[in-house]
Amino acid sequence: MPPRKTVTRSTRLGPEERASAIANMRAKELDILVIGGGIVGTGAALDAVTRGLRTGMLEARDWASGTSSRSSKLVHGGIRYLEQLDFRLVREALIERGLLLQRLAPHLVKPVRFLYPLTKGPLERAYIGAGMLLYDAFSYTGGRPPGVPHHRHLSRRQLLRAAPSLHPDAFTGGLTYWDAQVDDARYVATLARTASFYGAHVASRVEVTGFLKVGQRVTGVRAQDKETGEEFEILAKQVVNATGVWTDDTQAMVGERGQFKVRASKGVHLVVPRDRFQSKVGLLLRTEKSVLFVIPWGRHWLIGTTDTTWDLDKAHPAATAADIDYLLEHVNSVLATKLSRDDVEGVFAGLRPLLAGESDETSKLSREHIVAHSVPGLVVVAGGKWTTYRIMAKDAVDEAVRGLDGAISESVTENIGLLGAEGYEAAWNKRSKIAKAYNVHRVRVEHLLNRYGVMTDELLELIQDRPELAEPLPGADDYIGAEVVYAATHEGALHLDDVLARRTRISIEAWDRGVAAAPVAAELMGGALGWDAARIEREVAFYLARVEAERASQEQPDDASADRVRLAAPDVGSAPAGAPGEN
Repeated sequence: MPPRKTVTRSTRLGPEERASAIANMRAKELDILVIGGGIVGTGAALDAVTRGLRTGMLEARDWASGTSSRSSKLVHGGIRYLEQLDFRLVREALIERGLLLQRLAPHLVKPVRFLYPLTKGPLERAYIGAGMLLYDAFSYTGGRPPGVPHHRHLSRRQLLRAAPSLHPDAFTGGLTYWDAQVDDARYVATLARTASFYGAHVASRVEVTGFLKVGQRVTGVRAQDKETGEEFEILAKQVVNATGVWTDDTQAMVGERGQFKVRASKGVHLVVPRDRFQSKVGLLLRTEKSVLFVIPWGRHWLIGTTDTTWDLDKAHPAATAADIDYLLEHVNSVLATKLSRDDVEGVFAGLRPLLAGESDETSKLSREHIVAHSVPGLVVVAGGKWTTYRIMAKDAVDEAVRGLDGAISESVTENIGLLGAEGYEAAWNKRSKIAKAYNVHRVRVEHLLNRYGVMTDELLELIQDRPELAEPLPGADDYIGAEVVYAATHEGALHLDDVLARRTRISIEAWDRGVAAAPVAAELMGGALGWDAARIEREVAFYLARVEAERASQEQPDDASADRVRLAAPDVGSAPAGAPGEN
């Protein structure tokens, strides 16, 4: 007898569930169909289904495979927006930060402390201090405590104790403040599973190829299953376009001119080992254009980001040698011991969907979001910040609901914890007992709890049945074999790239970018998904081609050259030249 569903025990999101979701979407008209499986799309699917609406969601690639897996990994109010006097955006984001930390996803969203160093005299300290005070005050306006401590002033001596690797003459003192961080790709995958748990029909690797219309009204979509090549139609009373930087492309398929434009801004981040410089806190540094974050990330630092216009391939934005040098130059300006290219473990580039304005500088474009009924039956949501995804999703579904008949409930996602959240604090307090019961090291249990919450027991049961799954992956000691199998059977991972780049972060955290882990992970996935030897070899070949192309692109001097080199690697769904099993 299958286990009874509860809010603390997930259902699977594997190949069988994907096939069932597609069949259900084809069989009966949906109330709402969401296009896009990033943070806003998955948030909209959860919002719609928990209002009692018949909901579907399609993603052309993998969950969070675009912008939503390549952010700065921060859940924050955006302290720099205070200087732009965008108080409403900052307040809204800080309220959401507290909600994510304490109610929605305490297993995935964690507090992180930052240092804002000062270079001038008392006036600068007073100015920045006033901003920090306002930042703290806004975090209380949501009716609950902020979930993080207040800011603090540091003398020059206290600053150097907190961050010994800073150049001793670089700063006169500083302030520390708190925000939060998240594994963005893992959060989105968990959000998709949560929507599925509550009854949404969700399917990745299904591309929308056109819209169905009756007169001027959108009544559904034409779609293609990228895994099988099958084409079909899905009917929906309302369609929500949540495709981020692809918004304009998706709107163009309707044949109507969009009411606004979305411009892509490229942001590049570097990953360096935590031991390359000493600091107990992250750093927030001013640059000539924006700000630079140095963010603690497990056994690593994330350094970013750049902010430049990107008009090339949206699926695979490429970092250039110039991007990497820019980040190293700025962080080295404050470090006593300088970083070099040899210290860089990983590099990733993502695209921010910014609402286009009159300014040509992407750093000045709006982080506000817009929701509109662009044509009857089609709602578009665009812009915004990762942190405020729930508000964006709520606003999009509110707009869609206006086109539906009958009384429909208000949004309830403020009270819907993600799978793994309910009971997380109790599980964390029992982590030593859990480790002893399953004969697993406590550090490993802590790692799993902070990635899966109370669903950790599902991975520990896998290890009980197959003890070899407790072994770490080659070149990626933080991750174990059970996580690969679980990604394939429970988290919707259909390809090796899905696991190494998003369900885990091996592609950016490992020195070899996951080359050593790839064959082992592919064998584990193959066993779970029924792949033959040729398919396993092909998946490894795809992944290795990706790594080679990304490394090569990062040696190029400009965007055009980097884009051309990066696109030399075929995307999943097409075969690299000479791939095993291909003609």
